[in-house]
Amino acid sequence: MTKPLPAHPLPRKPLPAGWPRERYESHNRRLKAMRLAIALLDTGVYRPAQAHNHKIRTTAAQIGVHPPSDTTCRLVRALLYDNC
Repeated sequence: MTKPLPAHPLPRKPLPAGWPRERYESHNRRLKAMRLAIALLDTGVYRPAQAHNHKIRTTAAQIGVHPPSDTTCRLVRALLYDNC
């Protein structure tokens, strides 16, 4: 099981000023989806069909991330896509 995220994992660089708000939201959504996908892989969820919204939100609570939206859940499943 993935451990909770540390308080300060890495020094962060600020995002460039002047981007449209949607770009900031998209960037942060992708980062959150990657964290959740990694945590799901650590728990043995390897296929999108295994990653229901409830499972993704439960995993988010376990690793200390705010509950993801339906859009973020779809993005997590897209990251777990398999070619089988």
